[in-house]
Amino acid sequence: MTQLKIAVAGASGRMGRMLIEAIQNAEDVTLAGALDVAAAPSLGSDAAAFLGKPAGVPIEADLGKGLANADYLIDFTRPEGTLKHLAYCAAHGIKMIIGTTGFDEAGKAAIAAAAQKTAIVFAPNMSVGVNVTMKLLELAAKSFSHGYDIEIIEAHHRHKVDAPSGTALKMGEVIADALGRDLMDVAVYAREGVTGERDPSSIGFATIRGGDIVGDHTVLFAGIGERIEISHKSSSRVSYALGSLRATRFLADKKTGLFDMQDVLGLK
Repeated sequence: MTQLKIAVAGASGRMGRMLIEAIQNAEDVTLAGALDVAAAPSLGSDAAAFLGKPAGVPIEADLGKGLANADYLIDFTRPEGTLKHLAYCAAHGIKMIIGTTGFDEAGKAAIAAAAQKTAIVFAPNMSVGVNVTMKLLELAAKSFSHGYDIEIIEAHHRHKVDAPSGTALKMGEVIADALGRDLMDVAVYAREGVTGERDPSSIGFATIRGGDIVGDHTVLFAGIGERIEISHKSSSRVSYALGSLRATRFLADKKTGLFDMQDVLGLK
């Protein structure tokens, strides 16, 4: 069996460790590199030491050293870090699985440009369940196109730095596209004071931050006499890690191109 050689960015963070554990537990992939920032206290230590089974892969800040043996990089860090990694991977033909959120339009354009040089799966949420939920939302939106108000409520842990979440925004985009609207024109991110009646074409967002909530998303279709709620709740980051490995396997026969989890799951 050919082993897929994967490096992990943010190797000493919560998501990085979950990815490393998932890689160590899978038979068809191997941990080939680990990256973290130069100030990380774990720099130089074995990336899998926390599991009690060292992998022989030190955590590196230098991209050349950290990615020397890798064919894939899974990145759930911050936009500025991911874009730095992106430039290196595009130049060296390393495929990327990007779960980082919070990119501006320039960042998204950079990812699209890099996909002309290497293969990339870019998705705000790598969970298989979330991406099946996206498909359900597309179908629901087409049926509830008239007479239903749409609100997206999301909750995450206190450490999350962007709001609304990338997943919530993607849900909004999926719904808006299904309704023939542009999310930029209809999104409402805050309500305070005398707001007037709700614009029936709007898509509202509500954000909750607190504790250790991994990630909860609910889309409410509120009609007259009934409410329909479609929800996904994450109890562990393991679903993101397993989805990332599925995305890695999807890229095995791809040389270039920009894909998302809907491509990975064959939902398009």
